[in-house]
Amino acid sequence: MNWGMKNRLSRIINPKTGRCVMLAVDHGFFQGPTTGLRNLGKTINPLIPYADALMITRGAIRNWIPPEMDKPIILRVSGGTSILKELSNEKITTAIEDAIRINATAITCSVFIGGEYERQSIENLGYLVDEGRKYGIPVLSVTAVGKEMARDARYLGLASRICVEIGADIVKTYFCDEFEKVVEACGNIPVVIAGGKKTPEKDALEMAKNAISKGAIGVDMGRNIFQSDKPIGMIKAVRAVVHENKEVEEAFKIYQDG
Repeated sequence: MNWGMKNRLSRIINPKTGRCVMLAVDHGFFQGPTTGLRNLGKTINPLIPYADALMITRGAIRNWIPPEMDKPIILRVSGGTSILKELSNEKITTAIEDAIRINATAITCSVFIGGEYERQSIENLGYLVDEGRKYGIPVLSVTAVGKEMARDARYLGLASRICVEIGADIVKTYFCDEFEKVVEACGNIPVVIAGGKKTPEKDALEMAKNAISKGAIGVDMGRNIFQSDKPIGMIKAVRAVVHENKEVEEAFKIYQDG
């Protein structure tokens, strides 16, 4: 791994704790103006100081994020379908040159193992890895789960390992029972968990705590933060779990205090 790649990863993953809190706000590329992101800037800009990195699309950056923002950008570069169509039929929609113009620290795409367009999504990841290697930009792969796929250690371990084998530098996947097996399948590649759909705040904090205890290096959480009734309190609580090893009850009190 070259110096540039190492430097970019060290901006995303805190060198002091070895962990990270990513704020995922890229939902609009397939969901449109989803709840909490109708005015993305109004919702997200107050949260940015508490995030280690921002996962977002190029259009959202240029429309709502001030260029003075100094947090690492994990740029979503895949898309092409909406919630009205088959989501697995994604393509690479952003050129590496535009990622460089935006000053992206990492690039990301979804991989749909077991989906109708499995091969194409794996090829997308392989293409991104090749492009990223040219310029020292790491690639985060997202193990997207179709409606028919079980979110268990067997499936998620399979999907995550394939991403590692293709060359991903970070794997984003879902928490499940026996999650340590998913982490083991990824070898030395860091694993972060997806927050998924909005759940009660304490449940989301418990998921984060359990994932960290079983080997995840952090979370890439979106709806469980920006759709919370106290978004700033919630992201502070998540940080406390991830970076400070706080217990769930302690973190939940941070959320309640806002």
